[in-house]
Amino acid sequence: MDHAVLYLTLTAIFGLFMAWGIGANDVANAMATSIGSKAVTIKQALIIAAIFEFSGAVLAGGQVTATIRKGIVDVGVFAHQPELLIYGMLASLLASGLWLMIASRYGWPVSTTHSIVGAIVGFAAVGVGVETVHWGSVATIVLGWVMSPIVAGVLSYLIFTSVQKFILERHDPLAAARRLVPLYMFLAAFTISAVTLLEGLSHIGLPLSMMESYTLAVGIGALIAGLGAIVVRRITVDPGNNRELHFGTIERLFGVLQVVTACSMAFAHGSNDVANAIGPVAAVVSIVGNGGAVGQTSTMSLWVLMLGGAGIVVGLATFGRKVIATVGEGITALTPSRGFSAELAAATTIVVGSGIGMPVSTTQTLVGAILGVGLARGIAAIDLRVVRGILLSWVVTVPAGALLSMLIFYLIRLILG
Repeated sequence: MDHAVLYLTLTAIFGLFMAWGIGANDVANAMATSIGSKAVTIKQALIIAAIFEFSGAVLAGGQVTATIRKGIVDVGVFAHQPELLIYGMLASLLASGLWLMIASRYGWPVSTTHSIVGAIVGFAAVGVGVETVHWGSVATIVLGWVMSPIVAGVLSYLIFTSVQKFILERHDPLAAARRLVPLYMFLAAFTISAVTLLEGLSHIGLPLSMMESYTLAVGIGALIAGLGAIVVRRITVDPGNNRELHFGTIERLFGVLQVVTACSMAFAHGSNDVANAIGPVAAVVSIVGNGGAVGQTSTMSLWVLMLGGAGIVVGLATFGRKVIATVGEGITALTPSRGFSAELAAATTIVVGSGIGMPVSTTQTLVGAILGVGLARGIAAIDLRVVRGILLSWVVTVPAGALLSMLIFYLIRLILG
């Protein structure tokens, strides 16, 4: 087709820009609890993100990408005008990237999923007509936005309550922590491994049966728990110290555990949110590769996944600090035990959503999890002013993405059409 090289070049640039925006805004959410609780430093968070965000994007990012690529708009109506779909995907990527850049500049933790979905709906509505939008799919995605913070909040409430009941309120909390922290490590590692193995590896040529996936996940969880048990038992304290000093030691144990959940959260985020950047990229690559034919299915190229993973990591490294401060410190005071509870709940919610192909919002999921931890300590532990500001930024994101996408779509069509 005409201008194929130009289309691919612009798509790669805009996709990288969008992935950068995800790193600047959403990865900050993924790492904010670990940094806010002082379990990891900014530098350590960057290393964790570089490894696990990239791995999650490449290994498990294909499933949700299919929903972003062809689940929101009826691509069949573009069969005789594939250029319009290409212009729309370019507009969606650039609009979302610009909004994320603005939001990150001011420290607003907005949802990249809201942004790209709003942008795709916006271009489709003005480019072809509102009837081309799969409103049923959009409703399912919106349901995921509503349910994910609720599920994560309930999970984090239950997890932190279990930490309080079975460790912090025990007569010898340190001994209880040494017994139970490896179990929490197993749960974190098993959950992430199981869903990834079950849903995420087929597109890179590693399909596994359900039994093989669960067996391997149990093995990975046991390995992580075993290593954690060794680390935990090496932490020594003076038995004559009082309970308050023992609580400090317990938080150190959860600091170790939070490194595991930070890795899990980064992997979960990479697997889910990379779709927001590379879903439109995959659509354009498919159209150009098929000589202009618009298909309902396409093969996910590894280089597209790697492009998204790389952009996400660079975004966090260059522009992520302000959103980290808002989420990690502004909503409620976090300790390693609270941060662990929020991260494990959020990672579980996100990776399960990713596994079933439902694009959930990392921002909303993590904020919901942090609110759950805060509520376990009472409503006074939550800064409601910060929460109101976050909710307002969520409401603004969908129309902002849609309006920007409409304007950019007209400009691209004017210039290239």
